[in-house]
Amino acid sequence: MTSLPQLSLFSPAKINLFLHITGKRADGYHDLQTVFRLLNWGDTLHFQVSDRQFNPHQDFADNVLPITLDTKVAVTTNLRDNLITKAALALIHAIKSNTQLLEAVDRLPVIDIKLDKVLPAGAGLGGGSSNAATTLLALNKLWGLNLKQQTLIDIGRSVGADVPIFILGQDAIAEGIGEILTPLSLPPQHYLLLNPNAHASTQALFAHPDLRRDIPAISVADIEENSEGYLARLYPPFSNVFEPVVTNLVPEVNQALSYLKKLESLTHSSARMTGTGSSVFLPVPEAMTPRIQTYMINNPPPCHALITESLLGQKGSI
Repeated sequence: MTSLPQLSLFSPAKINLFLHITGKRADGYHDLQTVFRLLNWGDTLHFQVSDRQFNPHQDFADNVLPITLDTKVAVTTNLRDNLITKAALALIHAIKSNTQLLEAVDRLPVIDIKLDKVLPAGAGLGGGSSNAATTLLALNKLWGLNLKQQTLIDIGRSVGADVPIFILGQDAIAEGIGEILTPLSLPPQHYLLLNPNAHASTQALFAHPDLRRDIPAISVADIEENSEGYLARLYPPFSNVFEPVVTNLVPEVNQALSYLKKLESLTHSSARMTGTGSSVFLPVPEAMTPRIQTYMINNPPPCHALITESLLGQKGSI
């Protein structure tokens, strides 16, 4: 008996090397500028084609879904609220919107998905968005849709603003609400990453009166040419506008960041927060990682910590 196709894919974390808000849009969203860096640390998703089929023309009401999801970590109470499910349904919607594709697809197999969850939620690491992007890449292949990367990026944008970077699968400058991407070639880098078990509501942070929303936009060319301003050291005009707000609201984040700042003179780099928190990181020269590990043994960090590195190669094609 021939075994049914299966696929296992890595679902990486991201960090923001800086994060600016350049203004508020008429639709209520904020215009951002950031550099996304993908990490060689993340979740793994296993996709198994089942012998059950569904009609993509149908409406997916109640508990009828094109996927199943098995995870040891309760990421959401309702499966439909999970970004993995939302990604699958967004892909089905895209099929329905493409007359030529819809006519070519009669039945599709239900995909059984197992999520090996490593990335913490609410950490500014993009774990849910990465899972959604990985799901789009896998289902596109297993369902034989052959949609181009840009089409998947457009679908991913409807699921979440951070989904497109994980479909692109490489470091990039991001603008707009995070969906306008310019690939960026950066040198390999190691990071000491701390993950406090606490965070502030993203919605509340965007509404906070102390949040700066008027950082002057920097041209893509200037971001590309001035990477020394945000790679190791963080020099003006680069910053994370959420960091001072979060460190005032969440003592655990402030404590973790203070721990990293004690190492700055050793690493000649700048500790900073990723995204809207709660994770913080410090760029570390590779040759110095043994000294950092010894330091952590003698001076235990206040929360979960690990040394990881930037992700090499592209994830966006499988």
